[in-house]
Amino acid sequence: MVPAHEGRAAEPVYRPILASRRRGELEALNHLDPAVAPLLAPILEVSTVDRSTRDTLRRLPSGLLPAIDVAALPDSADTELARWGVPLMPVIGLAESDRRLVAHGTAARAYARRALIRLRAAHDRAGPDADTTAVERIWRLTGLAPEECDLLVDAGDVCCPADVRVAEPRVRRLLDWARRHAWRSATVAAGGMPPTLSRLPTNEPVRLERWDWQLWQRLADVGVDYGDYGVGPALSDSADPGDRTPTVRYTADDGWWVYRWSRRGGRGDDRFADLCRTLVAAPHWSSAGAAFSWGDHELLRRARRGAGAGSVANWTAWSTSHHLAHVLATLSRPDGSTDPGWNLRPGPPQRGRPLR
Repeated sequence: MVPAHEGRAAEPVYRPILASRRRGELEALNHLDPAVAPLLAPILEVSTVDRSTRDTLRRLPSGLLPAIDVAALPDSADTELARWGVPLMPVIGLAESDRRLVAHGTAARAYARRALIRLRAAHDRAGPDADTTAVERIWRLTGLAPEECDLLVDAGDVCCPADVRVAEPRVRRLLDWARRHAWRSATVAAGGMPPTLSRLPTNEPVRLERWDWQLWQRLADVGVDYGDYGVGPALSDSADPGDRTPTVRYTADDGWWVYRWSRRGGRGDDRFADLCRTLVAAPHWSSAGAAFSWGDHELLRRARRGAGAGSVANWTAWSTSHHLAHVLATLSRPDGSTDPGWNLRPGPPQRGRPLR
């Protein structure tokens, strides 16, 4: 993974949607390779606001500009992002209140003069004219122009072929509508990980399809950027909080390899070391080994019994770290440049300029 050429500003090519309540996902961001940080634009769904939330954002690598979604929180001074004092982009939904739109506009102008407008394909289906009215209201109250806004079309959970077949025409209709406006970029995101893994067999690797990746590939003719929900489900509250079986979700080209280890006998550290030894000996283990990502490094340490088994948050962090590196490596071209997707061509944007 090589950064953009010298003198050329890198544009994000990957927008993972991560839940701030899952500490492991944020820990993975903290260990991101600074060389590729500008190619990643994480969307953080914030469910609580406290000092630790802001401290976490301040620790993110330089060059990483997160988009913050506070839609789950009530309108209040605490959720006015301009008050947080950290570089960020506001995430804006179609049904935001007037008060919140004004506050989001203030936050966007205070930092990067950019915002991300999030359309949920399964819910925002009022029709193209109603969607146009909604985004024009957003631009008016935030004081932003269309070309200062990135568009995210969120397809939600796609966990089987039927989900993909249903999601694709919905997403295409929204993208057809989106071409009316001069967005800075457009991304399609979906979540392919099942809400719970407790029904999967243990003590053997199990391959799961990356249906979110397959949906994006089916949209290759449109030329949108890629987003996902990392190694978690789209419905973040649906994951099974009681499943503490040692679990690693290891991303491969078109699937995940899920390792759930519950072998009895011996200490917990020994059982997790056995899981990691099985993983590093598998053909889907990264050929770069520990150098591929911080997560791969930590998993290899445990395969060699160089550290303890860790916790649920650790397993999520190591899995997410590998996943982020894998997706960025897949999307980055060998010469270090990146596919701009729907990003506008270089030069000053023009109001009303259509995307290709």
